[in-house]
Amino acid sequence: MRIIEIFHSVQGEGPFTGLRTSFVRTARCNLRCVWCDTTYSFGPGRERSVADVVRAVERHRTSYACLTGGEPLLQREAPALLRALAERGMRTVVETGGSLDIAPILGIDGVTVSLDVKCPNSGMEAHNRWANLDLLRPHDVVKFVINDREDYLYARRAIRRRSLPQVVLQPVYGTDAGRLADWVLADRLDVRVMIQEHKALWGDVPGR
Repeated sequence: MRIIEIFHSVQGEGPFTGLRTSFVRTARCNLRCVWCDTTYSFGPGRERSVADVVRAVERHRTSYACLTGGEPLLQREAPALLRALAERGMRTVVETGGSLDIAPILGIDGVTVSLDVKCPNSGMEAHNRWANLDLLRPHDVVKFVINDREDYLYARRAIRRRSLPQVVLQPVYGTDAGRLADWVLADRLDVRVMIQEHKALWGDVPGR
């Protein structure tokens, strides 16, 4: 599989925020979100075997892993990697842009899906695969990255019209997170407002 980097950090997003985690960042992405903060993952990366990736993850001695990108579901070896990590007792979050079918990874033990729904200001709204939302389980997460009021209203409509598992609204880095929280409070939405904790800790630094 094509890998950009494997690193050890604190999870900054989603249900395992704050936990020490081994990150596997895959290469390439089929989307080009305007606000993307990992454009360096668009490249070809380095070819590594599943066994090699597992060895690198094990060196971090963590109970948690995160398969991210890029778009990790572009890697045909992704299910095999997730199964290998599950066999070692690890819990893995898969961060996907939501445009590809998530069904192949849903039957694997220890996997939580964090699925983005792309809002208008991402520029990728047309690529949302809405059928994925019907496949999500109660422990999975739907994430909306919010740039402005237009994005918020788009997310609010989706939340109110659909039965969703855990929902996270995350402000684009550098925008007003308090403003987003105020909107959620005013509308009494049962969602989590979460900033990117790793950026609060270290700033916009790759590999953190």
